[in-house]
Amino acid sequence: MMHLPTFPILVPLVAGAILLLLERKQSTSVLRVGAWISMAVQVAVAVALVSAASGGEIIAYLVGDWPARLGITLVIDRLSALMVLTTTLLAVPCLLHASAGWDKRALHFHALFQLQLAGLNGSFMTGDLFNLFVFFEVMLIASYGLLLSGALGPRIAAGLHYVVFNIAASTLFLIALGLLYGMLGTLNMAEMAVRVAQTAPEDVAMVKAAAGLLLVVFCAKAALLPLYIWLPETYSRAPAAVAALFTIMTKVGLYAVLRVYTLVFGSTAGPLADFAWDALVAAGAVTLVVAAIGVVGATRLRAAVAYLVMLSAGTLFIAFALANAEAISGGLYYLAHSVFVTAALFLIADLVQRQRGSMGDHLLPIAPPTRSASGMMYAIAAVSVAGLPPLSGFIGKFVVLDAVPAADTAWVWAAILGGSLLVIIGLSRTGTRLFWRVEAVGDAKPPPSPRPIEVGATVLLLAYGVAMTVAAGPILRYTDATARQVLDPGSYIQRVQDTQPQIREPSP
Repeated sequence: MMHLPTFPILVPLVAGAILLLLERKQSTSVLRVGAWISMAVQVAVAVALVSAASGGEIIAYLVGDWPARLGITLVIDRLSALMVLTTTLLAVPCLLHASAGWDKRALHFHALFQLQLAGLNGSFMTGDLFNLFVFFEVMLIASYGLLLSGALGPRIAAGLHYVVFNIAASTLFLIALGLLYGMLGTLNMAEMAVRVAQTAPEDVAMVKAAAGLLLVVFCAKAALLPLYIWLPETYSRAPAAVAALFTIMTKVGLYAVLRVYTLVFGSTAGPLADFAWDALVAAGAVTLVVAAIGVVGATRLRAAVAYLVMLSAGTLFIAFALANAEAISGGLYYLAHSVFVTAALFLIADLVQRQRGSMGDHLLPIAPPTRSASGMMYAIAAVSVAGLPPLSGFIGKFVVLDAVPAADTAWVWAAILGGSLLVIIGLSRTGTRLFWRVEAVGDAKPPPSPRPIEVGATVLLLAYGVAMTVAAGPILRYTDATARQVLDPGSYIQRVQDTQPQIREPSP
């Protein structure tokens, strides 16, 4: 079990390679079996990692037995374990939905799906910024393939914008890494935290500029205003299972902000301590409001859901940038909730699109009514994502609002509650036109029945939200402890520095 931290990366990476070799000679059924074996192992590993991290222990694993300052370090703490578990739980219904038939239409789907999981898990577990960049690229390259495979028309255009935007962001990422390495001599985050605190006064401005550039990259990945322009069109054009999996990708940028700007540029960073948080609270609030307006103005269900992904990013920027344990705890709970519920809405939109035929998921013109099951699932998801009681969205927002400092209460509450009100208006309007006040049209044929596997995948995502509501107490105790651990970078730094190679002893 000592090599357990490598499994969330190696298992999907090896599975992806094997599936790539098999896809030319084997049927889709064989590929599905291989994908599900990999997924079963990943679920077991993710649960084991959370179990290992829940006691507060931080695990540092030296890949290749190289010292942390020279080689690749994987770090498992409560935060990284939570993110890996959230990713894995999300991947299960996404794969289930794709296995209903879409995987036959997309070249290399199963291999790319596994590679994207490897990139996502690696991003959450790496202990240095260079490998964060590497895992970002693994994740993004796989996402390019998933998005563009079998694409035509508007999806091609949206996909190309997505690719160009992310290549530009990756270029900035490399420039920022070069500057930080030149100033600090390392990209290991634990080592950087020590050296940033010791930065000479004449170097502070340059390090701050590099850190600001890095922040721009992370905010672009997380779709913070005004760097969100790629998201609505890309997510609304992606195939349903792919769009559902993409809901975790903006959270990678948010995770990177939380990790880097509490560990490296946190309270112990001397003159560079907490330099970004105030701006991020305001930017998060503006993002939230703009996204809520987008939900109201959307003319397609998928576009509305894409704006809901952006709205969740704005809420999380507020929660994390408040930088107190209670707000971060509520934010982590809200993060998992928002991933599951927006993924469910993408799958519901796909069911609606096929049931309405040529009308697709457009709100107008009026089409024959869809199946009542889709309307019920939409109602549950809408209540949850709007933050109405009693579901998980309400709990997450309540905890965040309760943690807002008195000085910021008025405008932060106004942004979050005002955004929620706009979302309720927008989703009510969408539900009315798609499900609830649609009259039968003459002799119109009844809409086709959805595939049971696709309905099962959607129900599973909604069940996650219900389970988070029922188990809110234990989950919030875990996120409380996670937030306190994140705000105590000393334990993370000490653990990485204390982990020494077992065999290899490099020259000083």
